[in-house]
Amino acid sequence: MTYKALVIDDDKTTLDLLKFQLEAESFATTTADCGAKGLSFVQENEFDIILTDLNLPDINGIEMVRRLKEIAPETEIIMITGFGSTEKVIEATKAGAFHFIEKPVEFDELFLLIEKAVERKQQAAEIRELRNKLSSRTSYEGIIGGSRSMQNIFEIIDSVAESDANILILGESGTGKEVIANAIHYKSHRSKKPFVKVNCSALPKDLIESQLFGHIKGSFTGAVNDKVGFIGQANGGSILLDEIGEMPVDLQPKLLRVLQEKIYYRVGSDKPQEVDFRLISATNRNPFDAIQDGNLREDLYYRINTIEIKIPPLRERMEDVPMLAEHFLHIYADKYKRENPEFSQHAYDQMLNYNWRGNVRELQHVIERAILLSKGGKINNLDIPKNLDNTISFADIKRDIPERDKTSGVESFVAAAAGSSNGGSLLGKQNLSDEELFEEVGKFIVERLPDPVDGSEQKDVFNEIENVVVMAALKRTKGNKQAAANLLGLYRPRLYGMIKRHNIDERL
Repeated sequence: MTYKALVIDDDKTTLDLLKFQLEAESFATTTADCGAKGLSFVQENEFDIILTDLNLPDINGIEMVRRLKEIAPETEIIMITGFGSTEKVIEATKAGAFHFIEKPVEFDELFLLIEKAVERKQQAAEIRELRNKLSSRTSYEGIIGGSRSMQNIFEIIDSVAESDANILILGESGTGKEVIANAIHYKSHRSKKPFVKVNCSALPKDLIESQLFGHIKGSFTGAVNDKVGFIGQANGGSILLDEIGEMPVDLQPKLLRVLQEKIYYRVGSDKPQEVDFRLISATNRNPFDAIQDGNLREDLYYRINTIEIKIPPLRERMEDVPMLAEHFLHIYADKYKRENPEFSQHAYDQMLNYNWRGNVRELQHVIERAILLSKGGKINNLDIPKNLDNTISFADIKRDIPERDKTSGVESFVAAAAGSSNGGSLLGKQNLSDEELFEEVGKFIVERLPDPVDGSEQKDVFNEIENVVVMAALKRTKGNKQAAANLLGLYRPRLYGMIKRHNIDERL
């Protein structure tokens, strides 16, 4: 990718030297010997970086920064100053300059600054595009998510919502299990009927049967009236049993009977009650762990798990973080009467470098707190824990990525395709278009996959391919994440999510 630079300086020697150095680094470089020419160029062209002298003959350097930012607010500006201009540099930075460098210019230092400035501009463009996506797309029954994993969940919901199949939703606390349950109910033919939500862990153990199935007057002390119960209330509609693994084991056979026979009995009554509802269950525990621990009956598990939906934790879909943050920003801006709030680039950086152990719920609370504490329109800083164990260390990715010692699975297929196996290289075929190349690689991998064996665990091929492709891209770009994202046609947040998901940063 060729970047465009503008250099503004009234000294011809400086202009020529900077132009030479920038073009040596593949920047398409335009020069201007005064401020007026520089402003004219910026009005007519888009630049990735602007270098300008602090002391220009026609326009004050501080005023120059302000006018440049008015014309091109997303383009970063690096000031070139003489020795001892500290006060003016501080003022220029407040006016919008990205950074400064003193004459004589140290070009290694300058290009580090340029790299950071260009990266920041690209981040801003990515966030703007994500914001536009959010504002232009209709939410999927209140669910926000553009990642592949969430799109897969949307497809599952579309496929099963109209059926009466029992659904089990798995996911860590705060991932949005109830939001997914809402989408399933409100896209179903039962959407006009009741949707009853029950948190099994919040019900008193001695009253949960009465709460769930209802009771008749006088059936126990305190039963002064007949009670329908949650299952009766859900008749014709849907019921969500959240944290189903917390339901008492002695009550689970009664629920199983309701699911099998579509009848139930109120506490204290021998009269059967017919019922028709759609069951949606949810848990933040691994159901097999709950079965092994004796907290969940295996026969009930298979009854409630006709369709299973696994919600990935937020740290595995980092590309959704900016979209969710923008969503909550608008919600709480309306709630607390804040006008036109927006996140600074630093706030976005904080979001994308945090592990979000509390998932979407934690992000939601952080954004609400930021809105409440914000003094003006822009949120410059998010109040999130500075816990090293909770921070993604993407900035520490090394420039030189070593070869992995062993290859297996899909990695060996890709290596074979690129290498000299059988005397030739599949990827070395000449005159292949991109589409043909991808098709050939796909065939090469699929044809060499072993046939599935009953009872054996099958690897997720797409997951394996994603892993090795990201590793290869980072190796090719020598650890430059932005370049790797550009190479793969990804938003950088999505690349960060892949790096985290495959623990690539730990293997470098």
